[in-house]
Amino acid sequence: MKIGVLLSRIRIEEKLIFKAAERLGVDVVRIDDRDLIFDLGKKDFPEVDIVLDRGLVHSRAEYTLRILESWGIPTVNSYKATITCDNKFLTNMALIEHGVPTLRTMLAYTPESAIEAIERLGYPVVLKPNTGSWGRLLAKINDRDAAEAVLEHKEILGSYHHSIFYIQEYVQKPGRDIRAFVIGDSVIAASYRQSDHWITNTARGGISAPCPITPEIEDLALRAANAVGAEIAGVDIIETPEGYKVIEINVGAEFHGLIETTDRDIPGEIISYLVSKAHKSTVEPVAS
Repeated sequence: MKIGVLLSRIRIEEKLIFKAAERLGVDVVRIDDRDLIFDLGKKDFPEVDIVLDRGLVHSRAEYTLRILESWGIPTVNSYKATITCDNKFLTNMALIEHGVPTLRTMLAYTPESAIEAIERLGYPVVLKPNTGSWGRLLAKINDRDAAEAVLEHKEILGSYHHSIFYIQEYVQKPGRDIRAFVIGDSVIAASYRQSDHWITNTARGGISAPCPITPEIEDLALRAANAVGAEIAGVDIIETPEGYKVIEINVGAEFHGLIETTDRDIPGEIISYLVSKAHKSTVEPVAS
């Protein structure tokens, strides 16, 4: 059994995954996306039974997974799940279409229409980039002056991604949100991410604390992962006056904070899941 691990750099999580594979007697092939060259008409890739995507550069991961899909190499997560989760709009649509509670969100294409959308929601709102992670480039907008300044800034940046205005209702958190970690059909661990700041990502200084996996949290996290087709993912959940709601879903999720709050062997369970999936997978001919 050989597991390929697609990566951009080796973080704590990748080191733990490599150690778990060694402990379980599973060979790992490290695949650095910076070294990859593809001849699209010719299959040329390391001999592996399955590929785990741990890449940090969304575009590289998405293109690579699409190529591997065409070559019949199973991947976790799939190309479709990855491209959905890498895009907040696509994730939001999948959640809505599958009846998974999520935050009210508005989409607009010009600064003028974005102002109107913001004022329909009511201040404060959160303006997010449609792609991105680690809580970067989020803006909490408290009034019209702030809205006009931020929208002008994004327009001048000129990027396609900054010309799509993704606007979400602001919910006053109880100083925390929840990261539930899904592997297959199980939520194996969950943690509160606590912070005095309204952004609670651990990448922004949030502190992880144990969170009990209640039936409600488990059901919501699994429904969210199923909605986007994710097999291994971190599901971010927020507590609101109307109950739990899903904020977003992260493929290739970090879990260095989560492992401090649980007795479950997260990297070992990732390896075991991949081995099981590789054994079950059958290569089907790709339609021409």
